[in-house]
Amino acid sequence: MQCKPVLGILLISGDYGRAHYAFVLAAGAAALGRQVVLFATNAGCLALADDWRALTGAEADVAVRDTGVAGFDELRTASVELGVRLIACEAGLRVVGMDPTRLLPGVEVAGVATFLAATAGGQLLSL
Repeated sequence: MQCKPVLGILLISGDYGRAHYAFVLAAGAAALGRQVVLFATNAGCLALADDWRALTGAEADVAVRDTGVAGFDELRTASVELGVRLIACEAGLRVVGMDPTRLLPGVEVAGVATFLAATAGGQLLSL
């Protein structure tokens, strides 16, 4: 059996569409048996907040769900259940003035070195 490389997703944007698709990719890759690390920094950290509705364009989630596509909550839940490693950048949290206590339970707070070590030799995507 071929070993599948880890997928690292760097989420720097606080845009709902980009954050939503970061979780589409994370859940999809994890469902295929890939190890996935989602690293959010700067405004992207909002996607890892317990209440993600501060994302720009978050109101689009209703329209997304109305089309039958998984919404933000469903994708985040699926990602967590499938074992996606979620990391919020410590510096990125400071940049947006976000208290780490606002993060989802289980989200790690670490730096870019942790993300790069966790994804060494893997595939990296940036949104």
